[in-house]
Amino acid sequence: MADPLLLVNNIETFYGPIMAIRGVSFAVPAGAIVTILGANGAGKTTILKTISGVMDPQKGKVVFDGREIQRMDPDKVVRLGLSHVPEGREVFPFLTVRENLRMGAYTRGDADGVARDLEVVYDYFPVLRERAEQRAGALSGGEQQMLAISRALMARPRMMLLDEPSLGLSPRLVKEIFDIIVRINREQGVTVLLVEQNAHMALGIAGYGYVLEVGRIVMEDSCARLLEKDDIKEFYLGMKEQSVRGTRRWKRKKTWR
Repeated sequence: MADPLLLVNNIETFYGPIMAIRGVSFAVPAGAIVTILGANGAGKTTILKTISGVMDPQKGKVVFDGREIQRMDPDKVVRLGLSHVPEGREVFPFLTVRENLRMGAYTRGDADGVARDLEVVYDYFPVLRERAEQRAGALSGGEQQMLAISRALMARPRMMLLDEPSLGLSPRLVKEIFDIIVRINREQGVTVLLVEQNAHMALGIAGYGYVLEVGRIVMEDSCARLLEKDDIKEFYLGMKEQSVRGTRRWKRKKTWR
């Protein structure tokens, strides 16, 4: 098992008086793809915002590569090698595709390296080369998702946080984007923490998974084992077993040592 690149220890994050994250702890090994599953409102996005510095936890620690980063400004988190692809893409609509990509490299001073990395992302997503001089706001939803991922790559991250990359996309585009996520992980060595409602796709590419419910992690295991669990089949894969009756309370079983 690879050493953890990211450690999250007992974080609690609030929206005003409401606790959104309740003592969440988990680890992401260097070089891995790890997924967090959960329904809308479970707190998945809040976890990623807390890691990337967009939100501050009231309690707990976030450790990236041995350094505590909770409450660190987001731009400093990016400089450490951690990029966040937010839910909803959040591209700059009035800038061109090329300008959006260069914005992703704003922390870098190596012009030649930035030019080379532009070619790398164009290789992953050729349509972005074709649309390079178009405004990002004119792209389709799938193209904007490709741009958001590519913009994050331009920072040369060691780790990427991906928030619902399949949201609103056709099955064909979802498969294409998830295939590229796997390529980025394997070819660039980028560690990935994937928040996703499409459990079929997430469990298919990740090695380890956590299930979040009402701000708490209630189950974790290898993705191969999660795919065999009746609770996952019923609530996330739409494969209700006759032996499963009613709503079952989750019981956390930790198997990752």
